[in-house]
Amino acid sequence: MKQRQRRVERKTWVVVGATVAAIVIAAVAGYALAIFNADTTPSASASHVLVGAGDVALCSREDDEDTAALLGRTPGTVFLAGDGGYPEGTLEDYTECYGPGWGRFLSRTRPAPGNHDYRTPDASGYFEYFGDRAGPPGRGYYSFEMGGWHVVSLNSNCDKEGVDCTARGDQVTWLTEDLATHGDSCVLAFWHHPLFSSGRHGGDDEVRPFWDALYEAGADVILVGHDHIYERFAEQDPNARADPQRGIRQFVVGTGGGELYPIDVVAANSEARTNETHGVLKLTLREGGYDWEFVPVGGSSFNDRGSDGCN
Repeated sequence: MKQRQRRVERKTWVVVGATVAAIVIAAVAGYALAIFNADTTPSASASHVLVGAGDVALCSREDDEDTAALLGRTPGTVFLAGDGGYPEGTLEDYTECYGPGWGRFLSRTRPAPGNHDYRTPDASGYFEYFGDRAGPPGRGYYSFEMGGWHVVSLNSNCDKEGVDCTARGDQVTWLTEDLATHGDSCVLAFWHHPLFSSGRHGGDDEVRPFWDALYEAGADVILVGHDHIYERFAEQDPNARADPQRGIRQFVVGTGGGELYPIDVVAANSEARTNETHGVLKLTLREGGYDWEFVPVGGSSFNDRGSDGCN
């Protein structure tokens, strides 16, 4: 039997060798293609990674280039938690300040508008730059799927004409209906203004109706910017009461490149924070839970990482 097996192997080694060669050639070609598409197309294995920050690019600063380098090393979907192009959110601010760094990843970016975007009437620069990726024109809120997760982007510029954040307004009505159709999914939402923050701006009570709707639906994670710090909160309800069973964990990630802000009074339920480094938050969204990691720019020793399950 062994002799017969060896004879078969001698007859077929040329075919096998050709097959191996073809595989090697294909692998090399695929590797080259992956390198070519590194800034535009996330790999399938990274399709459940969400990475990003808010408060990103000013032409007179280079910190956004440092955080863009982190995005370049992290395949996945990029979230922008508002204020991508300083100071006025014009189309020029986005093309000339945001574009050279974070703009390289436009095809895999999901944005939310910030207050600086609305320094241009109707945030027209923001909506023109991001196009369909910003959701329906002029509205500023939309949702999408990432594996077993339902992800929502909201417009928290509640003091601007045409932006309604009230409990009975169009946006929260849409949010409530959207969440009701995804009751079996883990849920993550992101926007610009935090309800809770230890930074200079502090919390913005106008976004509480967002929290109320998300908490009622059993949402899991909220990502915000506006305060130029990084901060992670324990699970809590909309009234800042600790709730490890069904509370929502909020991350403030205003560390995309803007000038960092002071931290004076630490808010309730704050578990980790820094105002000494720029960086991005990487979330790995897996079935039934998620892993988080704050990735600082080079030279910083600060790190924050952990894991949690969905509600």
